[in-house]
Amino acid sequence: MLLTEIIFQSSPWYVGFCLLLGAVYAFLLYQPAPAWSKQINWLLAFLRGALVSLIAFLLLAPLLRSIQTRTDKPKVVLAIDNSESLVNYGPKWLPELAKLRENLAEAGLEVTTQTLNNENLQAELPSLRFDQRSSNLSELLSNAKNNYEGRNLTDVVLLTDGISNQGLTPTFGTYPFRVHTVGIGDTLPKRDVSLKAITANKIAYLGNQFPIQADIVASGFAGRTVGVTLKQNGNPVARQVITFKQNNDFQQVTFQTTSNLKGVQHYVVEVEALSGEFTTKNNRRDVYLDIVDGKEKILLLALAAHPDLKAIRSIIERNLNYELDIKIMGLNPNMDLSGTKYDLIILHQLPDYFNVGSDILNKLLQRDNTPVFFILGNQSNASAVTKLNGALNISAGAGQIDKVTGRFNANFNLLNLDPEKLQIIEKLPPLTVPFGEYGVRPGAEVVLLQNVGNVKTNKALLALNTAGPRKSAVLAGEGIWQWRMEEYALTEKQEAVDELLLKVMQLISVKEDKRKFRVYPLQNEINVGERAAFETEIYNDIYEKTYGQSVRLEITDERGKMSAYTYTNTQENSRFERSGLAEGLYRYKATTSINGKIENAEGQFVVRDLQLEALNLTADFGMLRQLSNQTGGKFSLAAQLETLQTYLINNKAPSRLDSTEDLSELIQQKWLFFLLLLLVTTEWGIRKYQGSY
Repeated sequence: MLLTEIIFQSSPWYVGFCLLLGAVYAFLLYQPAPAWSKQINWLLAFLRGALVSLIAFLLLAPLLRSIQTRTDKPKVVLAIDNSESLVNYGPKWLPELAKLRENLAEAGLEVTTQTLNNENLQAELPSLRFDQRSSNLSELLSNAKNNYEGRNLTDVVLLTDGISNQGLTPTFGTYPFRVHTVGIGDTLPKRDVSLKAITANKIAYLGNQFPIQADIVASGFAGRTVGVTLKQNGNPVARQVITFKQNNDFQQVTFQTTSNLKGVQHYVVEVEALSGEFTTKNNRRDVYLDIVDGKEKILLLALAAHPDLKAIRSIIERNLNYELDIKIMGLNPNMDLSGTKYDLIILHQLPDYFNVGSDILNKLLQRDNTPVFFILGNQSNASAVTKLNGALNISAGAGQIDKVTGRFNANFNLLNLDPEKLQIIEKLPPLTVPFGEYGVRPGAEVVLLQNVGNVKTNKALLALNTAGPRKSAVLAGEGIWQWRMEEYALTEKQEAVDELLLKVMQLISVKEDKRKFRVYPLQNEINVGERAAFETEIYNDIYEKTYGQSVRLEITDERGKMSAYTYTNTQENSRFERSGLAEGLYRYKATTSINGKIENAEGQFVVRDLQLEALNLTADFGMLRQLSNQTGGKFSLAAQLETLQTYLINNKAPSRLDSTEDLSELIQQKWLFFLLLLLVTTEWGIRKYQGSY
C-alpha cells in the first residue's frame, strides 16, 4: 500500500496566489478580441493559466512524502546439517522435511531451506547430498540470522546430530528467533579407536629436535594393546606401544624427532587397526612441518612498559618465521645491541622528548639500513621521528595529544587487504596521537587515515614508504591493545588488526625480490575439496608488469606423478586454479620465456584432509535440547516431525507491517516535466493550427 502527501515549506495560502497569477497572466494574454472562436480562446487561456500556475507552484519547492507499507509474512528456515557424519541418517528424512516445508507454506508461512554450504534449496531438497567435510552449526545459524536481518524470521528448524567440529558451540550464540532442533543419528558411543588430535609446531629448524604429540581416544577396548607409528615421507621413523586400561580411555604419545631435510616434510601418525572398530578413517593423521634454516629477528625497542608491547608480541608470534626480542629503555638504558643483527626494528614511543637512550638508538640506526616501524605515543618526539622516517612529516608540540580513530584508505593497494573486513577499524577505540600537522612524504603510501570524532580528516594515521635506502612505517598512535580487545568483543576474532599490522611489518621487512618471473600459491595450505590458486607476476627490465606470456605449470605429488598445464598470463586474469587435488605435499614448477630467455619459478604447497567428521560419531542431543531451551524452541526426534509441524502452525507468529518513508522534492517527479511539455505543446499546436504564432 502506497500513501502520498504534499508538504509545503511555506504557507499554503501561496497556492491561491499561484492560481491568481496564472489567471491574471492568461487574462492579459487572451482578453483582446481573438482571431478564433470564443471556445478556442477559453481553452488557450486555460492552458496558459494552468502552465503559469503550475510553474509558480513548483517555485514554492513543495515536498512529496511517500509511505510504502508492505506485509512481511512470518518466515521459517529449515537449516540442514549436510555433513558426512549424517550420510547414513539424513537422506531418509529428506522426504519428510519436504512434506513439512509444503505444509507450513500452505499454512501461510514463508519457508526456505539452508545448508552448511549456505545453499538455498527449494525443489531439490530430496536429492540433497551429505558431503560437507566439517560441521559448523554456529555459522549455519549465523548465516540464517544474517540472510534475514530485518525480516520477520521467527523460527529455524535445525536438522542435525549435534556434532559441531568447527567454530563456536551454537549454544554460545544469541539468535532473534526460536531454534527448533530435530535430532538424528546415534547417541550410543561406538566401539572405536580414534586419533583425536596432533600437536606439533608448523615450523621446525634444521637439525633441531622437535616433538610431535598424538592424542588417542579408545572406547570399548579395555586391556587391548595397540602400536602407534610415526612416518616421515612414507618411511617409519619411530614406534610406540600403548595399552588401554579401561573401556573409555585417553592416551598421549609423544615422538621426539629431527629432520635433516629442508622444506615442507610430510609426517604421518598411524594407530594400528583393531578388530571390531566402527571405522578406521580416524586412525591416521597427517602432519606437515616446514623445516627452515633460521628465523627473521625483530627488535621491539620501547621507551617504557606498555600494554601495546604484549599486543605487538601476540601479533608477531602469529608468524612462526619471526623471532622477537623485546627491550625496554626505561629498565635498561645502558643495554648493548651491537652484537645482534635484526631484520626489522619496531620503536615504541622512541625517540622521546627526554632523549632516553639516544646514543644507543643512534648507533642502532646508523649501523645499517634496517627497516624501522615507528609507533608514536604521548611521549614521542615528533620532530625527531620526522627526521628518521621516510613516510610522514609531523609537526606537533611537546605534550599536545589528540584522540583519533582509524579509517582504511581504499586507495591503498600495495597489500592484498579486504576493505570490507577493515571497516571494523572505524568502530574501534581511539588511539592517542600527537596533536599537530601531518604531511605525507614523496613516495609514501597512506594505509589508515584519522577520524576526529565523526569528522573524517585527510591526516595519516598509518603510512609507509618502501622506497629509498631504509624502508619505514609510522603508526601515529598508541593503544593497539585496545583495538585487539574491542575487535574480539565485536567479532570473537582478532583478524583485521593483526593481519593489517603483520602485513605492514612483512612489507617493509621483506628482502627485495628482483626476479622477473614469479608464480606462487595464494595459500600454502588448503583443504581437500578447495581450489589451489596460483598468482603469476611477470616483469620487464624496469620492473613493470607485462602480460600475454604463455606459462607452463607442472604440479608433482609425493609419488612423483606430474601433471602439466599451460595458460596465458593476462591483465584481466593473472591466476591459474586447479581443483580436485588429493591430500598430500605438492611441488610445482612454472616456466616461461622473457625476451628469449627461459625463466623458472618453483615452490610447494600442502593439501590437507582433516577428516573432522570421522573424529566424533556420537550424536549430542543434550546440546540440542539446551539450544532449543535457550531460544524458546522445541527439541524433537526426526520421527516427531508431525508434532513439530502442528506446534509451528498453532504458534504461528503474526505478519508484520513494515513501512518505509521517502521524502523528496516534488519537482523531481518526471511526470511533471511531461505535463508541462504537454501544456506548452498543446497551446502552441492550437495557435499554430488557427494561424497565429
